[in-house]
Amino acid sequence: MAHDRHTTFDRCSRAVVLPVLRSLGVLTSSFLLGCVSLFGATSLNVGSASAQSTVPKQSTLFGKTQSSSGASLSAAVGGPTSVPYGWVDFCHRRPKECKVPALPATNVKLTAQTLRILKRINQKANSSIKPVSNFDHWGTMMDHWDYPVDGKGDCKIYALYKRKLLMEAGFPRQALLMTVVHDLDNEGHTILTVKTDKGDLVLDNLIDEIRPWNVTGYYFVKRQSQQNPNIWVSINRRGGTPQILTNVAKLVD
Repeated sequence: MAHDRHTTFDRCSRAVVLPVLRSLGVLTSSFLLGCVSLFGATSLNVGSASAQSTVPKQSTLFGKTQSSSGASLSAAVGGPTSVPYGWVDFCHRRPKECKVPALPATNVKLTAQTLRILKRINQKANSSIKPVSNFDHWGTMMDHWDYPVDGKGDCKIYALYKRKLLMEAGFPRQALLMTVVHDLDNEGHTILTVKTDKGDLVLDNLIDEIRPWNVTGYYFVKRQSQQNPNIWVSINRRGGTPQILTNVAKLVD
């Protein structure tokens, strides 16, 4: 496996209080850490079964198709782009997590029940992981992605843990996408995108509220392909105007 040995700027050690959060007085302990994701080019080879992605671009959970209103709330993606070094390294250390076949793209049907699960798992991860910078945690400037094996971590650890818990709860892998963004301070950050039939929802360690992608104010850089987690696709668009409190429940039928 070849990759560029890029390093990150270790900004996770600073306390990040987003200006809009400060002004609204909604700071909680889960807001106290930002982190940098690696944007440099890498390559990942996990075998022909998972390297191919010739399945349909749109499929759905429980046989439901994505509605036109859901499509308007989904971030349009471009072509394949570089894979973050942290994901490549994660796959080296946990190959079973990455040696997976390509699957049809699938969206979660957003119901009151699935929304409750999303909120519960988002809150569980945000409250159970102690925020710590990549360097202070792992002693390296190289981007390190992992599960919270010791109960600590930065944004990548939060997002990976949420992805894991949601898969264990029965959510399809294809709807749970690691996503690299620039936050409101224009610094690298990683979140989990959940693809639903009502649009893309964001699970974020900087805020406990689950929000549609287009009210985060983040600049979305790239994310995993729905069909294949080892293929990353470009986004390169702003997620609207930031809102802290949103009524995601109104999206539920």
